[in-house]
Amino acid sequence: MSEPNQSGLSDNAAGGLAYITFIPAIIFLIIEPFNKNSFVRFHSWQSIFLSIAWIAVDIVLGIIGRLPFLGLINLFLWPVVGLLFFILWLIVMINAFNGKRFKVPLIGDLAEKQAGA
Repeated sequence: MSEPNQSGLSDNAAGGLAYITFIPAIIFLIIEPFNKNSFVRFHSWQSIFLSIAWIAVDIVLGIIGRLPFLGLINLFLWPVVGLLFFILWLIVMINAFNGKRFKVPLIGDLAEKQAGA
């Protein structure tokens, strides 16, 4: 269990809260003492990259949905992809709250590089 910072928020809590949306992640990258903590920085960057990945996948699925014949496939694909992203989001958030660094493939390596870990 990590100790609370001057703000009263533990590193584990800050890492988990970074996944709520990309906004707390950006705030944690700006505000001290969180911006100096590699654990919080890693989870903040991973949250941001995960948000970017979700937006990119959403755009691609939107384009596929407009193509003839593939639009019907998209009716089944969109909920499955959404559910998979939701499950991944729960996994990374729970791991962060428990003080673990769960690296999402590809995204985790980028986050680690940005966090300087």
